[in-house]
Amino acid sequence: QVQLVESGGGLVQPGGSLRLSCAASGSIFRVSAMGWYRQAPGKQREFVVTIAGSGSTNYAGSVKGRFTISRDNAKNTVYLQMNSLKPEDTAVYYCNADVTVLGDHFPQRYWGQGTQVTVSS
Repeated sequence: QVQLVESGGGLVQPGGSLRLSCAASGSIFRVSAMGWYRQAPGKQREFVVTIAGSGSTNYAGSVKGRFTISRDNAKNTVYLQMNSLKPEDTAVYYCNADVTVLGDHFPQRYWGQGTQVTVSS
C-alpha cells in the first residue's frame, strides 16, 4: 500500500504565503505525475495543478502566476508554494500521486488526507 502525508497548512492573511508538502511512502516502485486539488465548503473538489515526472506543469487559471509546484523525486515529495494568497483560496488541499507499486506495471492514483488552508484577516 501507499500513503501520502500532507503538511504545511494553516492560517494566513490575504497577500501572504504558505508552502505545502506531500510525501509518498510505502511499496513504491515509481511515482509519475503528482498534483494538488482543493475543496471549499459546499463546493466540488477542483483541480489546482499537476506536475509530470519530467517536471512539466499545468496550472489552473485561478492560481497561475501565484502558485508554484515542485517535486523532489529522491524523496517522493511534491510541494506547493502559494504566494499572494486570496480569501477565495481557502479550502482543504489534497495532494495526489500516480504510483506504480512494487511488482506492478501500471500506476494507480493515491490521495493525501488533506490539509486546511485558511486565508483571512
